[in-house]
Amino acid sequence: MLFVIEVFASFLLLMGGVFILIGALGMVKLPDFYTRLHAPTKATTLGIGCILIASMGLHALRGDGFAIHELVISLFLFITAPVSAYMVAKAALQRRTRFVDSTINTEMSKDILERRAPK
Repeated sequence: MLFVIEVFASFLLLMGGVFILIGALGMVKLPDFYTRLHAPTKATTLGIGCILIASMGLHALRGDGFAIHELVISLFLFITAPVSAYMVAKAALQRRTRFVDSTINTEMSKDILERRAPK
């Protein structure tokens, strides 16, 4: 049984690393501010979640008991990451950050850029 938990934790650690790598590559490779914002919000949050779940499992395996710290960290991360991404995207829309022409949101950007700033 211990071997199964260790293999599962190793799998979660590897998947977490892969998700974080995909999020980092998305930050570098994606063409637009808004698509770049999507990469760390989704992929990196899932990667950190996998790593924290693996850490909770390994702490329980060692006999340290249920690690509440990792649970609180993951809960805080899953709540704050979408909210902060929303706020950054909203600020970018207010500043009229341009979309790249090759993205699907090009039509939406024309409407956004024609609007006046709120008074």
